[in-house]
Amino acid sequence: MSTTILVIGTYDTKDAELNYVCDTIRAQGGAVLSMDVSVLGDPTAPTDISKHDVAAAAGKTIQDAIDAGDENLAMQIMAKGAAGLCARLHAEGKIDGMIGLGGTMGTDLVLDCAQALPMGVPKFVVSTVSFSPLIPADRLSPDIQMILWAGGLYGLNSVCKSSLSQAAGAVLGAANAVEKPVRDRPVIGMTSLGSSCLMYMKRLRDPLLERGFEVAVFHATGMGGMAFEALARQGYFAAALDLALPELGNLMVGSVVNAGEDRMTNAGAAGVPQIVSPGCADLIDFAGWQEIPAAYQDRPFHAHNRLVKSSGLSGDERRQLIRLIAERLEQAKGPVHFLMPLQGVEEWDKPGEPAYDPDALDAMIDEVRKSITVPKSEVDAHINDQAYADAVLAIVDGWIADGTLSMSVSSAA
Repeated sequence: MSTTILVIGTYDTKDAELNYVCDTIRAQGGAVLSMDVSVLGDPTAPTDISKHDVAAAAGKTIQDAIDAGDENLAMQIMAKGAAGLCARLHAEGKIDGMIGLGGTMGTDLVLDCAQALPMGVPKFVVSTVSFSPLIPADRLSPDIQMILWAGGLYGLNSVCKSSLSQAAGAVLGAANAVEKPVRDRPVIGMTSLGSSCLMYMKRLRDPLLERGFEVAVFHATGMGGMAFEALARQGYFAAALDLALPELGNLMVGSVVNAGEDRMTNAGAAGVPQIVSPGCADLIDFAGWQEIPAAYQDRPFHAHNRLVKSSGLSGDERRQLIRLIAERLEQAKGPVHFLMPLQGVEEWDKPGEPAYDPDALDAMIDEVRKSITVPKSEVDAHINDQAYADAVLAIVDGWIADGTLSMSVSSAA
C-alpha cells in the first residue's frame, strides 16, 4: 500500500502550487489526499475533501463561514474542521503524513492541523512566514517541520518550485522512513539542560534503564518543554521527572524562551506521578541576539553561546517563581514529590561561578518551605552531585515498591 500524504491548502487561490506538490508526491510513489480549506472560491478540479466537508466537520457550513463577515473568523471555522479531520483521518489509518501550504492565513490553519496529529506523524508546513517571530512557541507541535515558501506569495515559478519540491520529497521520505514510538517499556520523561549546566541525567539514565524504564530526556529550552508537555498530556509517561524549570521562569518574566502557558500542568492533569525540582530556575534566558533589558543588567550573567545568554533571578523573583510552581503542583491529580537541592540549582550556581547568589538561593529555599504544600524533601547537596541523583532514585524506588509507579505499559497515546 502506498504511503498517503494529506495535502492541505486553499485550492481556490493556490491551486497550481498545491497540485504541483500533489504531483511531486505521486511522482515519487506516494499517494495523496487533498483537502481544500477555501471559503469563497473553488478549485479547478474537485479535491478529495471539499471545503464543504471541512466546514461540516466544524459543525458549520461554508455559508456560515461567509456570513461571519470576517476573513479571520471564517478561517477559524475552517481551521477547527480541518484539525478535526486530520485527527480522524490519522486515527482511521488513512494518512501517513501531512503537508500544508499558506501565507499567514493558511499557516494559521495548518498549525492547528499539525497539533491535531500525534508525535511521530510527519507534519510539514510550507509558509511565507516560516521561522518568523509572528509564530508563537505554543502554536508549534513538537516535531513540526517548516520550510520557507520563498517566492511563493503569488504564482508558481522556478524559485518556489525549489521549496515545494523539497517539502514534498521530505514529507514523503519522512513518512516512509519514520520509526514511530513503540512503547514496550514504561517511559520516564525527564527535563534537563545540556550537561555543562545540569548533569543529573548522566547519573540517572542508566539506573532507570536498569529498573526497566525507557528514558526520554527533553531539552528545556522552549520546544523541548513543549514536546514534554504534549506527551505528558497524552499520558505517555509512567512518570515525569520535571527537574529543569527555566522555561517556567522565562514565561513568568516574559522571555521568548518559554514552552507556553501550560508548562508544568499536563502531567498533573493526566495523573502522572511527578518528581519536580527547580533545576536552573535561578536564571532568565534571553535569545543571544537580544539586548539584556536594563532591569537585568546588574544581575549575575552567563553567556552560554551565541544563541542563549542568561541573567539571574533576584531573591524576590525566585520566591514568585516558587509560588507559581506551588500553584501548578497543587492542581495535580497524581502523586507529586518536590525535591530541593540546598547547595545550588545549576552548575554556575556555585561559589566562584558567575550565577552564584547565596542570598537569592536562601530566599528560594525559604519560599519552598513556606509555599510548597505537596510532599517535599531537601537534599543537602548541589543538583549536580551524586547525592542529588541518589535522592531522586530513592523516590522512584519508593514509588515502585508501594505501587505508585506502575511498571506496566499504558495503552494511552
